[in-house]
Amino acid sequence: MKKIMALVLAAMMLTACCSALAEYPAVVEGIDFGGASVWVADYWTGSRDRVAEPTEEQQAQYDYRDWINETYNVDVYQLQDGDWGTCAEQMINFTQTPDDTLRIYIIEPGKVGSLVANGIAAPINDKYIDLNNEKWNEAEKQFMTVGGKLYGLYAGNSEPRGCLYFNKRVLEEAGIDYNTIYDAQANGTWTWAMFEDMLKTITRDTDNDGVTDIYGLIGSGDDMYVCATFANGGCFFDFDENGQIYPAMNSDATINALTWGKEIQAKYWAPTPDGANWDWYKDAWKQGYCGFYMYQTYGGFNDNSEMADMADEWGCVAFPVPNEGDPYITVISDNITMIPACYDEETVAKLTFIYDLWSNPTPGYDDEDSWIGNKYNYTDERAVDETYAMLREPEHCRVNNVTYLGTQNDVLGNSLLWALGGATPAELIEAGMPAWQALCDTFNGK
Repeated sequence: MKKIMALVLAAMMLTACCSALAEYPAVVEGIDFGGASVWVADYWTGSRDRVAEPTEEQQAQYDYRDWINETYNVDVYQLQDGDWGTCAEQMINFTQTPDDTLRIYIIEPGKVGSLVANGIAAPINDKYIDLNNEKWNEAEKQFMTVGGKLYGLYAGNSEPRGCLYFNKRVLEEAGIDYNTIYDAQANGTWTWAMFEDMLKTITRDTDNDGVTDIYGLIGSGDDMYVCATFANGGCFFDFDENGQIYPAMNSDATINALTWGKEIQAKYWAPTPDGANWDWYKDAWKQGYCGFYMYQTYGGFNDNSEMADMADEWGCVAFPVPNEGDPYITVISDNITMIPACYDEETVAKLTFIYDLWSNPTPGYDDEDSWIGNKYNYTDERAVDETYAMLREPEHCRVNNVTYLGTQNDVLGNSLLWALGGATPAELIEAGMPAWQALCDTFNGK
């Protein structure tokens, strides 16, 4: 049904002149930027030039942004400043030596923690906007609140990340109707036990030569361990009542999840070929000898994704849960909008206000299903309408607080996630605790 509605809405947009009918936000009196420029600095927009022959939707966006500039006597534009790896460095440099341009930065999630810890990001205030508006992503608001202060925003629903793909042919040959997985997900019974029963069924020697040739699972072990941890109610780092971050991976919830994941990997995971690169599983999955694939949504749902040339048909469900009725979880990682700490509170309030306007959907084109894009081209409707749509909702989204301290690879890779094959989770956590505590102490300013 959602696929049909998306097509109908797209057709309607082609025939409607929405810019003339659109309702713009109410004007807030007393805000005047005095002709200043506001640079929304991201790491991907290569030019601020407008297309010569815009579509109606593009023209509607141009009209809306012209209205913002004219109404508030400002010149707002979005343009790249640095790339994915250097955007945070650009913000640091600007904060230390600002110029006359007012700037707002959109930062990749792995760098936001250091900007907060080092006083580079200004606390956001709500003088001119409603921070409780549902537009502002609640999971990211919680993540970006440190010591009672909010340091960054993300507009809209999150992009789901960790998910579980399945190969329809491989499941069918093992006697599994893939629709039963979707049905279980829908009724809350897609559990670790059901998942493991399927893995047992799929993993087998099909030609009786004594060697397993069809495996239950392949993919990113990191994604599996992280999703299992959060699905089980655990985490790796958390904040105490005083707003201090601390290592939290020694809880029963986290240790039990990692132990379960370690057993799954030992029993059903396709073995890594000798001398293979770290990402060998991406091509191996497409070869069709595994039932399930633990990875992230962009690997299959995005345009020109890694799975675009996969011969077998695939579906996708959320990572299973330990107990029936538990919420399905995806661990998100969104770009965060931050304001440099070189401005006074009034300027921060005005910049927050102007970004609120700038980040709105184009009036007349705020289609709630626009996120679907071309996803129906790659998989079945249930993967889009039931799995992806569900995982976008805030109640299914969690943020891994490790990004306050560095990248997941740097903080948890060698010390925990990549070492689980050679030691128990409890042993690794005990050994790694001093280093993790030292990172937390640095963030906490101790």
